[in-house]
Amino acid sequence: MDWTKLLSTQRFKPENGCIVPTVTASSEEGADALRTDFHIDYDRVVFSSGFRRLARKTQVHPFALHDHTHNRLTHSVEVASVGRSLGNRVGVMLNAGHFLPSGSHAADIGAIVQVACLAHDFGNPPFGHTGEDALREWFRDPQHAHYLQELSNTERNDIETYEGNAHSLRLVASLEMYQNDGGMRLTAAVIGALIKYPWTSSVPHRRNKFNIYQTELPFMRCIAEQLGLPQTGENQWMRHPLSYLMEAADDICYALLDLEDAVEMGLLQVADVEQILSRLTNKEYFWQSYSSQERCARLRGIAIGRAVDDIAHTFIKHHRDLLNGSFRGKDLLALASPDVSEALNAAKELARTRIFRHQSKLITEIATFPCLGSILGLLVPAVHAFIKTGQLSKRQELALSLLKEQKLDKKDGLYLGYMKVLDFVGGMTDNTAAKLAREVSGIGML
Repeated sequence: MDWTKLLSTQRFKPENGCIVPTVTASSEEGADALRTDFHIDYDRVVFSSGFRRLARKTQVHPFALHDHTHNRLTHSVEVASVGRSLGNRVGVMLNAGHFLPSGSHAADIGAIVQVACLAHDFGNPPFGHTGEDALREWFRDPQHAHYLQELSNTERNDIETYEGNAHSLRLVASLEMYQNDGGMRLTAAVIGALIKYPWTSSVPHRRNKFNIYQTELPFMRCIAEQLGLPQTGENQWMRHPLSYLMEAADDICYALLDLEDAVEMGLLQVADVEQILSRLTNKEYFWQSYSSQERCARLRGIAIGRAVDDIAHTFIKHHRDLLNGSFRGKDLLALASPDVSEALNAAKELARTRIFRHQSKLITEIATFPCLGSILGLLVPAVHAFIKTGQLSKRQELALSLLKEQKLDKKDGLYLGYMKVLDFVGGMTDNTAAKLAREVSGIGML
């Protein structure tokens, strides 16, 4: 791989059954030199409805009562900030090493990673990863197997495996802005940086982590060719090097900021956080006179700065491996300095044992399964009846009227019909999903 292709500003859209290049956004929108193609990508993401919905989606704590607790929107903004810092540092070092092509700037790397970070959680369903599990469990239930009987194996794998990463790509490539006409038409470089798992659900041993549904496979093939991503097998490619920076920014933020939320909610003490971050901060920075919230914020800031600097240097150290493909199967955090990798891993472990298994969180997660299951139980039989026979009960007719932006067409077929259901359910906020489940059950009538 080489940076001349990896930084491509080309955009794509469907036309006459094919995926074809479209004009650059700067030409399309008459932008001047002060707004690059990557800045336009940033604006498209920020002004999208998918981005706004993140404000009511779970990061760690569903329906948190504390105003300062992170949701998916605040998490994405913070990840983008860290990603931009990582990208800018890497960009300066790549430029110093004369790796960047003519016409590219060090700040382009930061801008690309920033946009990918902003969009990385677009596809998360209501209630976070538990929501993914609930959607998967419903379709994998033997009682519902008859709805999937006529699908191909690849289609069945997609429907049975709701994957937030794949739905993030689906939103930017198909659903947002130019719906079914190229989506947000982001640059190839940003799409490449967004994709952590550049393969489909049918690649062996990788079923639960993938980025490409069958619906976006033609689009991905064009992106991979444009960026020069080598194919490593059927429907799978090497990762774009900048996707590792997006991944690292996400790792840094959820490792450190989940702890800050837990202190805010009384689930952890400041001393717990200080012990974790002591590897990355000097004793002189332990301002005992500050409030617990301020101390956590200051410690977190120092720790993020250390992690950003360390991981940027780790990227440059492994630059050649990232380009030639020998970096596969690793992440930057695993190869960072022991102080950084051990501190972040310890933070994740503390979150797993003291935060994720807290009873207040467990109860909401348990309720996620009947909540999303009741919505699927209403919509999937209606889609099946519409596509197969066209004979619907009155209840099913009413149910399909809920699919406004995902309106069904007879020519959709079962696979696309079910994908539209997943688009609808996955796009809901926590509040909307809970309210709809309550209302369709009849409980919310009084």
